[in-house]
Amino acid sequence: MVFSKLNRRTVLRGAALAGVAASAGSVMLLDPGSARAATEGASYPIDQLMAEGQLPDIWLGARDAPVTIIEYASMTCTHCAAFAAETYPTLKSKYIDTGKVRFTLREFPLDPLATAGFMLARCAGPDKRMAMVDLLFAQQKNWAFVDKPVEALANTVKQAGISQTDFETCLKDQKLYDQVNAVRDNAAQKFAVDATPTFYINGKKQAGEMTVADLDKILEPLLPKG
Repeated sequence: MVFSKLNRRTVLRGAALAGVAASAGSVMLLDPGSARAATEGASYPIDQLMAEGQLPDIWLGARDAPVTIIEYASMTCTHCAAFAAETYPTLKSKYIDTGKVRFTLREFPLDPLATAGFMLARCAGPDKRMAMVDLLFAQQKNWAFVDKPVEALANTVKQAGISQTDFETCLKDQKLYDQVNAVRDNAAQKFAVDATPTFYINGKKQAGEMTVADLDKILEPLLPKG
């Protein structure tokens, strides 16, 4: 799913979310065709990829894992949701939980609704952020592609204990809104991210959804033998 320019008022029309609906428009990112072809398989310095950004990374896995994976995803990206449902469980059980991979997911919202989802995940707190991301991906079709997405999003996050008041307070947080989009803009400018999902595996760019077979093929050569 490629980033496109959207007006936030179009997505959030009628919602009492003044902070999110205050400004219009987003930054147009790189041209997806030429940019992706030019950077696919490119390697980026680990220290740059790991540098502290506008929001703290939520890492899973051992600090000394031989492989580090950074995923840039969007909450409204169907390919990201498919990866979360079909491949991530194996990534976690086979590689993260066994100390082979250290993993984090970073915000790369493709539209204002995705930004709202990421904001709510951050408002849930560091310990619950990934659980909220998992919930929103699992329920994506029930809130992201419906007639009243904001109302549906509010109802979805209630499952995680976020009240309507908390929902509105979170989405009025202009600083958090700016931070989420700053993470996206940094990735676009420094690491040529122009679509989701995009992964950096030990610094090497891998764009697009991965199956379990794809994952095994990439990771096994990077792991210690024996």
